[in-house]
This record gives sequence, C-alpha cells and structure tokens, in this order.
Amino acid sequence: MNQKLLTKIPVVCLLTLICCFLWGSAFPVVKIGYQMFSIGASDTASQILFAGIRFTLAGILVILFGSLASRKLLLPRRSALVPIGLLSLAQTIIQYFFFYIGLANTTGVKSSIINASSTFFAILMSSLLFRYEKLTRVKLLGCAAGFAGVILINLAGGSFDFHMKLTGEGFILIAALSYALSSVLVKKFSARENPVMLSGWQFILGGLILAAGGAAMGGRVSGFTIPSSLLLLYMAMISAVAYSLWGILLKYNPVSRIAVFGFMNPVFGVILSALLLGENNQAFSLYGLAALILVSLGIFLVNRKDTSVS
Repeated sequence: MNQKLLTKIPVVCLLTLICCFLWGSAFPVVKIGYQMFSIGASDTASQILFAGIRFTLAGILVILFGSLASRKLLLPRRSALVPIGLLSLAQTIIQYFFFYIGLANTTGVKSSIINASSTFFAILMSSLLFRYEKLTRVKLLGCAAGFAGVILINLAGGSFDFHMKLTGEGFILIAALSYALSSVLVKKFSARENPVMLSGWQFILGGLILAAGGAAMGGRVSGFTIPSSLLLLYMAMISAVAYSLWGILLKYNPVSRIAVFGFMNPVFGVILSALLLGENNQAFSLYGLAALILVSLGIFLVNRKDTSVS
C-alpha cells in the first residue's frame, strides 16, 4: 500500500471504520458462536479455549494471505521474536484472558464502557510515556466526547451501577490497559518490522497459549458443523483483517488519529446486535443517535489538522 495514501484522512476514516465494523460484528457473532458450540455464558474456560482456537486460526490466515500478497513466506527474523512475544502478551494473552474472566463477573454494559477507556489509555501512553505526539486539549475534548457517546448508548440498555469488583470490572480495566499498550507497541515495532507479519505471528503464539490455558482449565468446545465452522472462520477473519489493517494504519499515523475510532466499536456492536439478535432497545433510539453524534464529534476533533503530531 502507498504510504502517503494511508495518511490521508478520508482513507484513514474508511479503513478504520471497516475495522470497527468488523470488531463491532464480533459482539453478536461471538454470542451466536457460543450457542452453536454449546458454550455457557459462565463457562470461562471454554470461552478462553474458543478464543485461542479463533486467534490461532486468525494468525494462520494473516500469514497465509500476507505471504501470498508479498510472494514470500512471512517468517519472523530473529530481531522480531521479542516484539512478537511482547505484542502477543499485551494484545492477545493478557487482554483476552482478563477480558473473558471479567466479563463473566460483570455486565456487558459496564464491560463495554470500561473497555472503551482503552482509547484514552492509548493516547495517554503515546503522548506521555512514548512521546510520539503532543497531548492537546482538543484531543482530550475529542476523547471525552467519544467516551460520552459510548456511555450514552450503553445507558440505554440499563444494568449500570457503580459497584466495582476486582475479578469483574477490575479485570476489564486490566484488559483495556493491555490493549492500549499493544496499540503503542504496534506503532513502535512496526517502524522496523512488517506489521502484517507481527500481527500474524503474535496471534498464532497468543492463540496457542490461550487454547492451552483454556484446555488446562477444563474447557471444551464441541458442535463443529459446516455452519458453525464457517462462523468460526468468519470470526478468525474479523481478527485477521481488522488487526492487520489497524497495525498498518498505526505504522503511518499518530496513535491518537487511529485509536479514537475505537469508540465506534461498541456503537457498531449495538447496531449489529440489534440487526442480528433483535436487541433493538439501544440501537434505534434517541440514545443511539445521540451516541453516534458524540462519537463522530470526538473523531472529528482528534483528527483536526492542528492536533496532528508535530
């Protein structure tokens, strides 16, 4: 892909929204997958095993398609082994291990809101710890608007309170911090390594570790049929396409410009859940419209030219 093209705002918007649509579709698709593979809502071990299978397959797909596109096998150099290990730890192993356990101990509404804080954390880490860009008041205002949109669309679904538990809300917060760190690490490591190669191998490593951990915890996945296997393939494609594309965009753009689009994930998730699962109370309401406006405002503010990296 052309580097200049990948820094143009219309192209960035289109590609990031494709990623967010894919990630948003994961919310209802995972629920459907649990039904097809007979995984209970509180069966954390099987959920982790299922995630491990999904991410291992995603990594294989990334390496396969990336190798075909570049006409050579995407094998990691020795210098890439540590970055792959760190990315796998932050982006896949820690994030999803804590997310699935946390999700089993709190509501989906609170999980979605807390998880959205990863956008804040990514921008703060990029600005304050790694010094990749300046932290401006307009960026903070944009993040606040986007986060308000996420809160609003989730409040429409009810089930929100201020009760906090380490193994519930606390674990979701750890997952959000881990994902935010992975975004900045992708930016750092892709300066020297192919982001598609990094994405593929970190998925394979992380997926295998999650699968082994889930199996060791007593997890089981059954019910493999043609429809359920095709659904699993789609779930793998979500991760393969979205994370690889996201990594490429992070390579050529400020972290804040890309990360702020993460606020669209729960918005797409609510809309697609309404269409696929019949959960209409949040999506097609004034709450849903107001949330979309706030998230769009946040994205606009963070991507204004005068807030770009200097």
